[in-house]
Amino acid sequence: MPKQLLDKILQNKQQKKKALAVLLDPDKVETTAFKHFLYNCVENRVDFFFVGGSLITNNIMAGMIEIIKSQSNIPVIIFPGNGLHIEPSADGILLLSLISGRNPDYLIGQHVIAAPILKQSGLEILSTGYILIDSGRQTTVSYISNTTPIPHDKPDIAACTAIAGELLGLKLIYLDGGSGAMYPVAPKMIRRVRENIDAPLIVGGGINSAEKAHDALEAGADIIVIGNAFEKNPTLLPEIAEVLQSFNLTTV
Repeated sequence: MPKQLLDKILQNKQQKKKALAVLLDPDKVETTAFKHFLYNCVENRVDFFFVGGSLITNNIMAGMIEIIKSQSNIPVIIFPGNGLHIEPSADGILLLSLISGRNPDYLIGQHVIAAPILKQSGLEILSTGYILIDSGRQTTVSYISNTTPIPHDKPDIAACTAIAGELLGLKLIYLDGGSGAMYPVAPKMIRRVRENIDAPLIVGGGINSAEKAHDALEAGADIIVIGNAFEKNPTLLPEIAEVLQSFNLTTV
């Protein structure tokens, strides 16, 4: 199976090019305005769509992906909450191993159940070390996974966890404050992780302003993930796109 998505991410990192992923939760998408939102994403040069969430209560993922593909050429990557969240019409899937927790079901259990389906799906598999960071409140992912996030002010724990994930062969590392985070992953923590791993670093949760996006990118994030913050602030997408452009212009 060609590794086009991983190759693109690795190439971006090598060229020091930052990227923006928009996380679309099927339960939170406003279907009547979805096509207009996608148009704005294309106009503002979003690099990836992550589709999924910790808990999905409807069955519209396939329909969402169909609309995305009819409106754009932006790669669609599934962000699964469990082994049921597999949709072959996407381009790839983040095979998340929750390495910050000690719940075996989210370290390997769900993966075993999903493995034969994934093997036949045609999806590009992006093995990802998923590290949950405390963001000031309990999030859906911490509740569903029954795991304790790494404390917000413990960058060394996050760095050692990321190192372990990379040594285990995981191709991407994802620091996440979770949906509805009160505050984002601290720049000090991002920087410490970045200094200790070679794998591309994804950072999400609580990035609800251009300033916070800038801080995460400057600290070493290769990809930042923005979720429902766009719903509350329609001007956020162009503001963050401008921040991305300012970083990427310096690498040309």
